[in-house]
Amino acid sequence: MQGIAVRETLPSRVHATTVNRTDCAYRAAKPFFMRALTGLTRPRRVVLGTEYAGVVEAVGDGVTSFGVGDRVFGYNEGEFGAHAEYLAVPQSGAIAAMPDAVTFEEAAPGTEGAHYALAFLRVAGVRTGQDILVHGATGAIGSAAVQLLKHHGVTVTEVCDTARVELVKGLGADRVVDYTVQDFTEDEQRYDTVFDAVGKSTFGRCRRLLKPGGLYLSSELGPGLQNVLLPLVTPLFRGRKVKFPFPRQDQEIVQHIGELIETGGFRTVIDRRYPLERIADAYRYVEAGQKTGSVVITVVPPN
Repeated sequence: MQGIAVRETLPSRVHATTVNRTDCAYRAAKPFFMRALTGLTRPRRVVLGTEYAGVVEAVGDGVTSFGVGDRVFGYNEGEFGAHAEYLAVPQSGAIAAMPDAVTFEEAAPGTEGAHYALAFLRVAGVRTGQDILVHGATGAIGSAAVQLLKHHGVTVTEVCDTARVELVKGLGADRVVDYTVQDFTEDEQRYDTVFDAVGKSTFGRCRRLLKPGGLYLSSELGPGLQNVLLPLVTPLFRGRKVKFPFPRQDQEIVQHIGELIETGGFRTVIDRRYPLERIADAYRYVEAGQKTGSVVITVVPPN
């Protein structure tokens, strides 16, 4: 069978997918404890792929939310399977109708980075007028976070390299720190929140950037799992805190992302496109750690 299927289950034809950090972590089973999720001696899931956009090809008995021919996009972490021509997902899963004016290649990378970024906003309790620094603003998570923060009326400082300064300004940055020119942790400005969207810093290094009572978040577990341990310790003291965002993966969050895309509150940033037969090259590029936004895999070439 080929396409996207919705079961109670729907089968759908995948037109576009992505290779992202989540896929790479599961494929490499790193850090080692990931093997508890991916399989101790061999992969539990042979076909990876979390993000997808495509067309419903068939529906199972009892499916009422979607019909054959519907354009849909979604996120399928755990079950995976989006790195293929066809995919079957439950109608209650993290799937939603695509905005009308959006292409498959634009919709496919809309969920992974954005749902992590939305988890950050929720955990941080973001409010209009706050000052927030985003480290790694050019990745899928960081580029989504910057746009969503601006959507909420936040003053955003972004950290990136020289080559990407104009890109991040285009995302809405109020200020950009070029880390090739200065160490961003030596910045004189103070922030309500520092969000490390690439997991390449630590609370210890960024603590001085925080206002009293400020918050540090990271997209990664950190050395010695500190970013999941410090949230248990720092609330015991009156001062700067660490929290770790656990993202939601459900239909409501994908619908919300679709609404943001449709209203202009969020747009996907695409670095490179590869055909499905070159997906190994896409993994190599993403694992090199230098991508800007998302890497899209084209399964069905656009007309």
